[in-house]
Amino acid sequence: MPEPVVGTSRPHESAHLHVSGAAPYTDDLPEPAGTLHAALGLSPIAHGRLLSIDVERIRQQPGVVAVFRAADITGANNCGPLLHDDPILADGELRYVGQPVFAVIATNRELARRAASLAKQVIQAEPLPPVLTALAAHAAGQYVLPPMHLTRGEPAEHLATAPHRLHGTWSLGGQEQFYLEGQISLAVPQEGGEGLLVHCSTQHPSEMQQLVAHAVGWAAHRVVVQCRRMGGGFGGKESQSALFACVASLAALALKKPVKLRVDRDDDFLITGRRHGFDYRWDVGFDDEGRVLAADIELVSNAGHSADLSAPVMARALCHFDNAYWLPHVAMHGFCAKTNTQSNTAFRGFGGPQGAIAIEMILDGIARRLGLDAADVRQRNFYAPGRDMTPYGQQVEELHAQPLTAQLLANSRYAERRAEIAAFNATSRVLKKGLAFTPVKFGISFNVAHLNQAGALVHVYTDGSVLVNHGGTEMGQGLNTKVAQVVAHELGLPFDRVRCSATDTSKVANTSATAASTGSDLNGKAAQDAARKIKARLAAFAAERFGCAAELVAFEAGQVSGGGQALPFADLVAAAYLKRVQLWSDGFYATPGLHWDRTRLQGHPFYYYAWGGAVCEALVDTLTGESRITRADILHDVGQSLNPALDIGQVEGGFIQGLGWLTMEELVWHPVTGLLTTHAPSTYKIPTANDCPTEFRTELFGVANASETIHRSKAVGEPPLLLGFAALLAIKDACAACGPEGCDPPLRAPATAEAVLDAIDAVR
Repeated sequence: MPEPVVGTSRPHESAHLHVSGAAPYTDDLPEPAGTLHAALGLSPIAHGRLLSIDVERIRQQPGVVAVFRAADITGANNCGPLLHDDPILADGELRYVGQPVFAVIATNRELARRAASLAKQVIQAEPLPPVLTALAAHAAGQYVLPPMHLTRGEPAEHLATAPHRLHGTWSLGGQEQFYLEGQISLAVPQEGGEGLLVHCSTQHPSEMQQLVAHAVGWAAHRVVVQCRRMGGGFGGKESQSALFACVASLAALALKKPVKLRVDRDDDFLITGRRHGFDYRWDVGFDDEGRVLAADIELVSNAGHSADLSAPVMARALCHFDNAYWLPHVAMHGFCAKTNTQSNTAFRGFGGPQGAIAIEMILDGIARRLGLDAADVRQRNFYAPGRDMTPYGQQVEELHAQPLTAQLLANSRYAERRAEIAAFNATSRVLKKGLAFTPVKFGISFNVAHLNQAGALVHVYTDGSVLVNHGGTEMGQGLNTKVAQVVAHELGLPFDRVRCSATDTSKVANTSATAASTGSDLNGKAAQDAARKIKARLAAFAAERFGCAAELVAFEAGQVSGGGQALPFADLVAAAYLKRVQLWSDGFYATPGLHWDRTRLQGHPFYYYAWGGAVCEALVDTLTGESRITRADILHDVGQSLNPALDIGQVEGGFIQGLGWLTMEELVWHPVTGLLTTHAPSTYKIPTANDCPTEFRTELFGVANASETIHRSKAVGEPPLLLGFAALLAIKDACAACGPEGCDPPLRAPATAEAVLDAIDAVR
């Protein structure tokens, strides 16, 4: 029997190009003759009125061809994805340090950057008092959109009668996407100036097409956006690639020359937003066993200066506060604070991690208050039969939390290691160990129903080879590999007979962003639909030749058989072409059963849930505050995996990214000027291979998805990031070993060395 194409571990389709340095990214594309280069002049102040720009001085700089301001934008001066509140170039008001105010176009990139660096000298502005923290904006009632409230039951009454109450406040930092390929766009005018081709490193080509068209005052059919691959995105290239695409496009059309805009890392940090930092206030009632009876929580996100995607991020945070737990009475209040900082945006998990981590901190506090093991408290609060309705009104149909947890705790020797760590801490004065378990329940689908759709094209050529184009984008996650596997499986072909081409708005139109972990779910189904249409035509044609019913025709291992006869797939295709059988097809998929009332925050926003769990062991140096995760055991639910190797890579990568966010990636703004001081690799630390746990054990849960997904698989992009919660709580557990029994260290996130020392000092 031939090895199945779907469900087997195969290398990423571009892996050989990645490791050899031969994979072309946007900056590697050959530059057309006469290509000019753009750079952005950035606001030197956090808040103020823009009075003037000394454009003539900039134009006099070597190599400068043109300078563009807001007044030079021919269409809409907006790159905001939902609200028209985010200008491409500042117009009248300066909103944050790093806001693009003008664009310089020069003969080469270095000269453009040198001219743009004069921004501090050529921008005249009247400074105004900035608001730099979310809590300051919250106190002033300053938001980018109205507050959100989600309530179930009677939380106030049950809080008042609860045997125990836990009050708390907590602060959680944001996170820079730190994609290895920075923001970049190359805009190339097409024949007669009637069209525009934009090569853009983006997760959302259709949105780039629409926003570029609006900026230049064109209809969308005159703009084509292409993206073969990105060197990482993590949400940072969902909406925020628009500014760069729009500037390059405006300049290219005005100057009738190709224009490339590639920002350096410092400018990328200063211009773009990142994961929203959150501040919390909670009041929770619970019983003697640690079961949550009622909760009232306030979540305040730092939205930055504009709305961007802050509304759906907050909505998802509210919908993930429950994580894996039944909360009978709950009131949640979400506030998107408007500050004079970068406009924060999508990041892997899209608000889900910021919502779910709050309940994990609460349950950890409850366990410490009662002197119970936190793993036991968590399991007592799990969703279960009869306790399976979320606060937003969706039933949790797959209850995987308990069986997955039982398997993970047994395999990781949680109970035995808990005793071993207690013995170690009793005799170790300087080094302390900690252990923690956290589960994950993550809803899969865009929480805006109409975005859950995808299209694909499948072309079968007369030699039997297949080309697929779909609306998803490849950012290293292996989407093209999985889609090619799906199509190869449908047509009974070896994997190497199928290839995916660059994402292109002129091929599949009106696509959604590759985000919300839906890439394989949506595009895999759309490609499967297209392949099945072609397969049905070929089966009918083969049935005539073989003299059998079409349903008896089989496609396997590159052969087509039926009625006791067989021939190679390529031969059948060649014969079908001569008989004028259509050998290409479109495919479409829309996720069924979704509905959402965004005013009431009620409905069925998710098609299914992905589950997971992690057990982490931490070692803390109590003299320096340094910490390390020495072991991580992970069990994660990806349904019936399309490609186990890729999925395990995503699980491990997501965990490490979550660990980085919660333990080392610290964003710091100057408290007076509003300058992001951690705007380069020298001051912003991301995890490396050296930060991986010494023992890193990852397994897939291996239970087929109950929902009708592509080959019963489950999404894997975002949910594993939440596994990093266990790393933070393991460090907190180690800090608790420095204080009296039952103490609750006030460890903030990220748990840097300074934060760890502060927590240790507090419990001592």
